[in-house]
Amino acid sequence: MFDILSWNIRQGGGSRLTKIVKSIEDLKPEVVALSEFRNNKSGIQLRTSLLRLGYRYQVVSHAERDVNSAILASRYPCSQSIFPKCDENYDHSIVCGRLPVFDIYSVYFPHKKKHKLFEFLIEDELKPDRPAIIVGDYNTGKNHIDQVGNSFWYTDQLIDLEKLGYVDAFRHVHGDVKEYSWFSHQGNGYRYDHSYVSEALLPFIADCKYLHEWREAGLSDHSPMVLTLKV
Repeated sequence: MFDILSWNIRQGGGSRLTKIVKSIEDLKPEVVALSEFRNNKSGIQLRTSLLRLGYRYQVVSHAERDVNSAILASRYPCSQSIFPKCDENYDHSIVCGRLPVFDIYSVYFPHKKKHKLFEFLIEDELKPDRPAIIVGDYNTGKNHIDQVGNSFWYTDQLIDLEKLGYVDAFRHVHGDVKEYSWFSHQGNGYRYDHSYVSEALLPFIADCKYLHEWREAGLSDHSPMVLTLKV
């Protein structure tokens, strides 16, 4: 099996970093995609720890030290892509590791901010003849489905992504189940964290699930997602 762990670690991890790394070590995924990664001292510590665990191939943007961004780390060789022209304000929000068979995008889309990140992926980056997986904190979902209310921005762009031939892996496995990856202080649930997969890769999906126990243990305010492929 081939596991892809995607997880918003909350503001770079901070004092929780040792426990975050230990959890990754115990899970042993093939690829790690983290949101709210920061290019600061904690970020260097995290990258060094991942290197020690065998994640030799790491893709990060050139984000400033206190800016929330995305990182992708792989045990397997992959070419590395960053996208300085994907959005004039959020060029640190998408990184990509290109494996021989498919691409994996690690994303962190800003919460309720105007951006062109979906448009960049849909119109400029994703190719019909190149399978891809897009994982991370989208900070959006489908209104009345991935939350009770209708406060999500960019629901239409998710639908556009599906029209391009990408499938919500969690819904593919679990159907219409109500499950959330983040909760407000008022207890309202939101499914912000997703794995969208090319239709060509659907036969290889073995599972897609959230690890809510990691959030409940205080490792982050988001539940990580694990996408498992049959290889």
